[in-house]
Amino acid sequence: METHRRRQTILALLKQAGELDVNELATRLGVSANTIRNDFNALAASGQLQRVHGGAALPDLPLENSHDGIADFLKRQAQNQAAKLQVARWAADLVEDGDSIVLDAGTTIYLMAQFLDDRRNLTVITNGVEVGRKLAQNSSNRVWLLGGLLGEDGVPGGSLLSEAFLKDIHIKTAFVSCSGFSPEAGLTEAGIPEAEIKSAMIGAAGSVVALIDSSKFGKVDLAPFARTEQIARIFTDSNLDPAWIEPVQRTCAALTICDESSVTDYNRCSPEVRHYRIGFANLGEQVPFAVDLRRGLEHAARVNGNFDLVLADNQLSREVAFQVADRLIAERVDLAIEYQIDVSAADVIMARFRRARIPVIAVDIPMIGATFFGVDNYQAGYLAGLALGQWLRAHWQCAFDRLVLLEEQRAGPLPAARMRGQLDALQSIVGEVAPTRMIHVDSGNDTAISQVHMEETLHGLPAGHRLAVLSFNDDAALGAIAAARTLGRAANLAVVGQGADRRARDELRRPGSPLIGSTAYYPERYGQHLLALAGKIMRQEPVPPAVYIDHAFITAENVDGHYPEA
Repeated sequence: METHRRRQTILALLKQAGELDVNELATRLGVSANTIRNDFNALAASGQLQRVHGGAALPDLPLENSHDGIADFLKRQAQNQAAKLQVARWAADLVEDGDSIVLDAGTTIYLMAQFLDDRRNLTVITNGVEVGRKLAQNSSNRVWLLGGLLGEDGVPGGSLLSEAFLKDIHIKTAFVSCSGFSPEAGLTEAGIPEAEIKSAMIGAAGSVVALIDSSKFGKVDLAPFARTEQIARIFTDSNLDPAWIEPVQRTCAALTICDESSVTDYNRCSPEVRHYRIGFANLGEQVPFAVDLRRGLEHAARVNGNFDLVLADNQLSREVAFQVADRLIAERVDLAIEYQIDVSAADVIMARFRRARIPVIAVDIPMIGATFFGVDNYQAGYLAGLALGQWLRAHWQCAFDRLVLLEEQRAGPLPAARMRGQLDALQSIVGEVAPTRMIHVDSGNDTAISQVHMEETLHGLPAGHRLAVLSFNDDAALGAIAAARTLGRAANLAVVGQGADRRARDELRRPGSPLIGSTAYYPERYGQHLLALAGKIMRQEPVPPAVYIDHAFITAENVDGHYPEA
């Protein structure tokens, strides 16, 4: 299906369903999930849909008191919307569960709110009815409108908040937009009332993040509301004239330039400190584990202060990984951190980096010639297999019908050791499992693919069969659980995962879950270790060929101890 026709089909389906899931729609239309994401982004940029976590929905009309207000808001939102979406998506990553944030009423901030659907327990103060209405739809959030408390139905009510209220509270981060910016004048607005309330918002916040599309650079409007030294980070889009980079760096505000699938972070401030330009090719932005890893790396770079990052997305694709490697080489990075799934692509990628004389750190999937960092695969697997064996002995007296192994053969022999460790530990408790009782299933390193393949497996087995499941990662484990629930067979499933990502932890907190537990890799901690290792390599200090992280097995009983809920 050609692009225009496919996008018209998407809009027609959206009108029928109200909301669409990326993976389900990709399967339905016979294209890749990344193609659907690109379609969603393009349609969102033209205002025909809005992005939500994992998919798209019909666009919300802003809540205004008059038709003129709606028209004005939509008109402003449509201006440079593709650039604003780039900025909004990446800026939203700074918000964590439980954060207290203040948001202004700008259209870029409204778009940012669309990317906060998966955050929980946020405390939000905003002067934007549209922004507040969007975030109030999540019942775990507490949203205060300057002028009143905003309910889930989008109607203001309760006690009134005035601008003076901001003087007596402490907010973690203020996210603000502007109508003009220059390093000399700072952030400016065309109207004095708007500038005054934004100034009050900034005064209540411990950190200030400015979302500025590139068209605002060099423009100075009537009313200033923030000096450049008050700004911790500036997000802008890839249309920014490169001539602005150095002047912004001199202000000591970190600068993040956002593209549709990548960003470049400039954390430089002190010219006397040696800075390194680090490229990070991430596994895939649709994988929660990889997203947590990337966020941890960005946080570590901000804390450290002397690493500038070039971030890109390998999209779980061999071909894309080649393109990303070429881009990082063209960006003249000092070192590359490579996280990609296809072991057969490693030699080609490494050959390109060697020709460019760029050292490489390989994350979780080994690459010959690169320093390895990540999972002790056999040990991580052994912990999970041991836990599953103990559970089977205690609950099923080791009586199960089939052992399902959810694998990912593209990842090569070292991650295969993760499956070997699980099997060895399981058999040390339940005894040898005959090959005829094992079912090998391709997980695809994707929850949706795992679910489809597991449903096919379950259809071929009697309904009463008890199944023990070993998984390559949490995506595979959660796909298997989703398949069992769809077919009403979750009670006869016992599953272990690998990674203990956010979704797996939520699943463990669910009463009666088939997920026994998951080996934690702590992706949020990778960043600090990766940058420490990168620094040693850049300083030509000796480093071991492989650096492993610590592991722990997370269960329903101990999940809150390892990861307290916000």
